[in-house]
Formats: sequence, structure tokens, C-alpha cells
Amino acid sequence: MEVVVASGNKGKLKEIEAFLGFKVTPFKELLGNLEIEENGDTFAQNALIKARAIKKLLGDNYIVIADDSGISIEALNWEPNIYSARYAGVNASDRDNLQKVVDNLKQKGVKASKAYYTAAIAIVSKWGEYVVHGWMHGKVIDTPKGENGFGYDPIFIPEGFDKTLGELDDSIKLNLSHRSKALNLAKPIIKMLLKYNN
Repeated sequence: MEVVVASGNKGKLKEIEAFLGFKVTPFKELLGNLEIEENGDTFAQNALIKARAIKKLLGDNYIVIADDSGISIEALNWEPNIYSARYAGVNASDRDNLQKVVDNLKQKGVKASKAYYTAAIAIVSKWGEYVVHGWMHGKVIDTPKGENGFGYDPIFIPEGFDKTLGELDDSIKLNLSHRSKALNLAKPIIKMLLKYNN
């Protein structure tokens, strides 16, 4: 049974593979380019929408993992939240989204603000559906620092650190990220489903 990830984001795929310790297949390798409308009100709903759509197309011989994640910033009324990937518009790049956050913080005269990342991971297979969550708390700053990571990492400083995720080593991020915390809960479920099939 193959484990398919409903994401084309290379940063996410790299994190998921590193954490699970085995190869996963990006859905695009099997289905090509596919637009799935994420019209849920929460990260969990959007993750399930993606996972269900891919599973329906692929059939029962696949376990589909979908992640929906984003950042919520106190100074911006807890935006962008579920709109993190399209904060600057539907086809916005990571850089565009980050720049919009920076611009909005500067407009408000805010140098730093409390913030947190949320990751919801949905696991859908013929044996049922599961959703797990992970969070990472810290603050955002109005000046990007560092080239590591992706998304909003260059402006996010995790609790207990004085550097952004963009400056921290990947191995440190892997131990404390919201996605790692969610994957920690997802891993035994995925292993159970794989074992179930053998």
C-alpha cells in the first residue's frame, strides 16, 4: 500500500519524509496537476477536503495524508490563519505572502507580535479518517532573517529561541515544528494502517 501526500510543496514533502522515515509519493506523480478547492473554515476541514478528494480519485489501495497549516498573528487579528498560503492572493508565492505580513506589521508600527503555527494532518484510507493537530508558539518580527525553511519561517521566532526558523538548523526545526508535532501523532496511525494492509 502506497502512502500519498496531497501536497506539491517541496518543503512540506521534505519535512514529512524526514519525520516518517520512509518515502512518500506526492499526488502529482500519480494524478498530475490538480486544483482542489479548500473551502473549509478550519485547518482540519481543509486537510480532510484535500485527502478525501485525492483518495476518491486513487481508490482503496492508497493511504492519503493531507496537511493544512498556517500562521496566526495577534497584531493582525490572528490572520492569516487558514489563508496563510494565499494571504497575498490566490497564486501568491511564499515570498509574496511573507511580504504582505511584513507590510501589514509595519503599517501598524508593530516590530514584533505573538504568533503561532497550526498544522492539521488528515489521514484517509479505506479503513476510515483521522485528523491530528500540532502547534508551535512564538513571535513574528517585521524583518525577515535567514534563508532556511519556507513560508513565514524567516520572520517567526519560536519560544525559547532568539533566532528565526529561517536562521535555525533544519534538525532543530524538525524537533519543534507544528508539523513535527502533528506527524508525531500521525505516524503510529499510518504505521497501523500499513500493518493492517499486510
